[in-house]
Amino acid sequence: MSGWLDTPQRYGRISRAFHWLMAALFAWQFAGALLYVGIGDTALTRFVGASHFTLGFTLFVLVWLRGAWGLANLKRRPVHADRLGRAATFGHALIYALMITVPSLALLRQYGLGKPFSPYGIPLMPERESKIGWMILPADLLHYWLGFTLLAVVLGHAAMTFIHWKLRKENVLARMT
Repeated sequence: MSGWLDTPQRYGRISRAFHWLMAALFAWQFAGALLYVGIGDTALTRFVGASHFTLGFTLFVLVWLRGAWGLANLKRRPVHADRLGRAATFGHALIYALMITVPSLALLRQYGLGKPFSPYGIPLMPERESKIGWMILPADLLHYWLGFTLLAVVLGHAAMTFIHWKLRKENVLARMT
């Protein structure tokens, strides 16, 4: 199991695979959202956005799997003991909370709208004729804004690795590469 599990010095292969796979999928999701906000409904935004629901669901499943894996490895993971470490722990908790909340709202809206949802051809939500307004409203109000909040927090997360490297001379990125 050497190399697969996390250690106090470095994240293991599975944690790193979750991290970078999810980073790539989120980059695609954010690119689509930013394109749509920037240039509106075009062939390009429809192409990038066509996978938004399915990738959002995929990320939702991955965050739960990654979270379970992280909890199973919690005692082996790199320690965040000082004030900056506690800030890092808070930042990671915020990222996880948003990674769960944003797609949860989208799934709630999808169900409330009565639209079918079959990611990868797996029927998860059948079509219904009636709408459930209280399920639609929270996503209409929050999904967009919390999605962009997640983008801001993720960019802050990436910026902190650079700050650690340049200002503190700590290569924290090496733990995840």
